[in-house]
Amino acid sequence: MRKFFLTFGYTGCSKYAPGTVGTIAALPFAFLILYYLSVETLFLLAIFFGVVGVFEINKQEEQTGIHDDKSIVIDEVVGVFVALSLYHSGVVGFLLSAVFFRFFDIAKPSIIGKIDKNVKGGLGVMLDDVVAGAFAGLLSHIICHIYLMYFNNVKIFNISLF
Repeated sequence: MRKFFLTFGYTGCSKYAPGTVGTIAALPFAFLILYYLSVETLFLLAIFFGVVGVFEINKQEEQTGIHDDKSIVIDEVVGVFVALSLYHSGVVGFLLSAVFFRFFDIAKPSIIGKIDKNVKGGLGVMLDDVVAGAFAGLLSHIICHIYLMYFNNVKIFNISLF
């Protein structure tokens, strides 16, 4: 059961880019939650999965001795949920948040990289993705807001999902 949770339904077991596969697998769930429930529900699920994830990652690391196993993608799910909780408006906003999340998660600029290197255990695995998600959601919001200020008549940002 732990492996199913940590690999987000075994999507993290992909041979190629398991973090990206886990992120992509989380997007339909995020869309459905945003469409049928609310952004608050998505954010609360991110918190819940994050807290449970930290404890389960700690247990997994104790058993295997492997820190930040690549098959563990629940942190990517939490990160993209955080990004989409902060900004998900329209098709472009939804996709930008997801793409920026992957960028920040892979590149690990600034504080994200410091967290990844210096914070150990499940908290370290989870926290860098939470911060990457926060940066991604905020950057998406800023870019879409600036674009709409200057090009409001262009319909690409006005295509609504919700």
